[in-house]
Amino acid sequence: MQVNVTPFSFWTTLHYPLVGLLLALPGGLPAQQAERYSIVGSDVSIYNLVGEVRIEPGSGADVVAELTRGGTDAAKLKVLKSEIDGSEALRVSYPADRVQYGKLSDGSSTQVRVREDGTFGGDRHDDEKPRGRRVTVTGKGGGLDAHADLRITVPRGKHVALYLAVGKVAVSNVEGDLAIDAASAPVTTSGTKGELDIDVGSGAVQVTNAGGDLSVDTGSGAVSLSDVKGEEVSVNTGSGDVTATNVHSNDLSIDTGSGDIQVTTLVAPQVSLETGSGAVSADVQGELWNVSVETGSGDVTLKVPPTLGAQVDIETSSGDIETDFAVSVTRHARDHLTGQIGDGRGKIAIETGSGGIKLVKNQ
Repeated sequence: MQVNVTPFSFWTTLHYPLVGLLLALPGGLPAQQAERYSIVGSDVSIYNLVGEVRIEPGSGADVVAELTRGGTDAAKLKVLKSEIDGSEALRVSYPADRVQYGKLSDGSSTQVRVREDGTFGGDRHDDEKPRGRRVTVTGKGGGLDAHADLRITVPRGKHVALYLAVGKVAVSNVEGDLAIDAASAPVTTSGTKGELDIDVGSGAVQVTNAGGDLSVDTGSGAVSLSDVKGEEVSVNTGSGDVTATNVHSNDLSIDTGSGDIQVTTLVAPQVSLETGSGAVSADVQGELWNVSVETGSGDVTLKVPPTLGAQVDIETSSGDIETDFAVSVTRHARDHLTGQIGDGRGKIAIETGSGGIKLVKNQ
């Protein structure tokens, strides 16, 4: 006997069982179902090896983490809460020494040391030998297929430290002190008010519209700042270009091992710009007390107010020296110029191993 089944009747018969299978994860946990954890206290730490993290403003008294599991082994993750070093801590525990994360590119991997209490990163036990088991996060090659994406809401005035091995971090409109420690992850922030400390082993960092002291430290990755106001602003990267625009600070410091530095619309009386290899261009406005620019190899262009008064020391091993200012010269050679501009109240020192130097008036 032949039975005819229409496409509609086939879908009607199988649709609901298939949906039930697709929504089920090992252990019976529904897929994409967010778990909610409140973390009491003004000082909070959150540890998660793998995943994407969003940090946003929150209401109420507590920091809240909404956790969404992913991967075929997601049910094996454990969430732990306790106090560590005086801070309330939320930890996502990964019961494996190898974790697979499909969003990593082929061939890439990151290794971190995970301590017995599930923490990693930071400066704990810096005076001791590396502690904890070695965990490798890789794009392919097997391992625990699990990650946890987090949405963290932060009430005004809290201090939150986030530790992440692999993934990415996005912060928006938080009013509180934040410390972000990531082994390999791009970090973007916007609209923050409070101290912001970003430490990334590898990954680009972008900070926009930040009010408060800022520190960015990355082993490798470009750094971009715009619309930043803070008493102290510092950037340190082992390798990567640094760009900054519309920065207001009492003290700005930028140091890159290799990469160009480009600064525009800068208001800061104390400025230090240094790169091992790369060009430096800076447009500095307002009163200047102490400006230091140094590059191992690359041209330097420093634009300053036409009313500048400073003692100047300009040196290049190979390249020309040009200035728009009248200088009362105390020493003048092809590669070295010292003297005074105006009343000499400030100090400007510029040095390049190889490259031309221009000291010009901004508009």
